Amino acid sequence: MKSRALNRSSKLKIYRNLIRPVVTYGYEAWTLTDRDEQHLRIFECRILRKTFGPVQNEDGSWRIGMNYELSELIGNADIVKFIKSRRVAWLGHVMRMDDKRTPKRILQWKPIGTRTRGRPWKRWRSAKNGSKTVEKAM
Repeated sequence: MKSRALNRSSKLKIYRNLIRPVVTYGYEAWTLTDRDEQHLRIFECRILRKTFGPVQNEDGSWRIGMNYELSELIGNADIVKFIKSRRVAWLGHVMRMDDKRTPKRILQWKPIGTRTRGRPWKRWRSAKNGSKTVEKAM
């Protein structure tokens, strides 16, 4: 991405068509936390900084591009917005599926019964020798 042999538009096409799909593989099933979103945005900004390089100030000095400048250069195409919009599109696809299809059945499934009150039992405990033994918590 630092190569000067490729122009910026080619680098953006590489990012959008190769790098972003690899990073967002399986996004339909992700539960994005704030920390995950932050890590994805940091990754995207790093790639874009390498793609566009430093920015020259009015006085001729060079500096690293700021996040809002990078966002303007790519047209506000944030990776988290991309993931969330594609998840909504996937939901629409699942809602149009036949009722016998597995994704639709999983989406409409309601668990039966209730959990017991309190902390779950400790079912597995590793022993000193590394083997696992079955034991209920007291």
